[in-house]
Amino acid sequence: MLKRYAWLSIAAAVATIGLKLAAWLFTGSVGLLSDALESLVNLVGGIVALAMLEVASRPADEDHAFGHGKAEYFSSGIEGTLILIAAVTIILAAGRRLLHPRALEQLGVGLAISVLASLVNLAAARIILGAGKKHDSITLRANAHHLLTDVWTSVGVLAGVGLVAVSDWHWLDPLVAMAVAANIIRTGVRIVRASVQGLMDSALPAGERLAIERLLEPHKQDGVQFHALLTRRAGAERFISMHVLVPGRWTVHRGHQLVERIESDIRGALGNATIVTHLESREDPASWDG
Repeated sequence: MLKRYAWLSIAAAVATIGLKLAAWLFTGSVGLLSDALESLVNLVGGIVALAMLEVASRPADEDHAFGHGKAEYFSSGIEGTLILIAAVTIILAAGRRLLHPRALEQLGVGLAISVLASLVNLAAARIILGAGKKHDSITLRANAHHLLTDVWTSVGVLAGVGLVAVSDWHWLDPLVAMAVAANIIRTGVRIVRASVQGLMDSALPAGERLAIERLLEPHKQDGVQFHALLTRRAGAERFISMHVLVPGRWTVHRGHQLVERIESDIRGALGNATIVTHLESREDPASWDG
């Protein structure tokens, strides 16, 4: 189901590449060329996202007992890296144009085409970002933020080209392109950092850990205690393990009912979660090990 959003990203990238290249050919603006180059990166990112969503959707198997969810981090990491490469390419192109400025041509047509391309990207980004939040997909969120970065890139380029049109200051065009590249770098670094954190098995966010602790708190009134709460995340899937220490007089059946209820409550609060609970006797010193 999520793959259709990757196809939407690919279609939007193809459309905007054509439009922005046309705008560049009409005007000769290095700013508009940098905008087109970022859309080319969007296309590669969309293809990578499609491939990784396909891998991540595969069920657990003998070689991947915990599923393939981490594939999403590879996708967002690659996309973040591509964003950084695009930024460097833009800076190099802008630097050359700054040293050798040239007059821009047919600005009205070029700007109109670029605005249309930006609207296509904005519509696609809003749809994909909504799906990424709904389905808790880091791949779709990274892809949407990439598209939104492209939109802001276009806004900056349009502003710069517009200023060139009214002021005849041709050096503004490459300077705007460099400013856009700086913003792109910031987005790329943020996406790569999130991917690395996921691949390093970082714990769940503080808010989610607090939600788990709040769900456990009422059970302590019945003499139940908890320790060794460990969490991590792989894509949209959360992994949680803990020791549940109950009074030694409890039957196994009563303890089992408790952990089943706890696991159900956590899944209800957090969504996708694989939970491992160790049911142990509170009076046994060995229960506190590990």
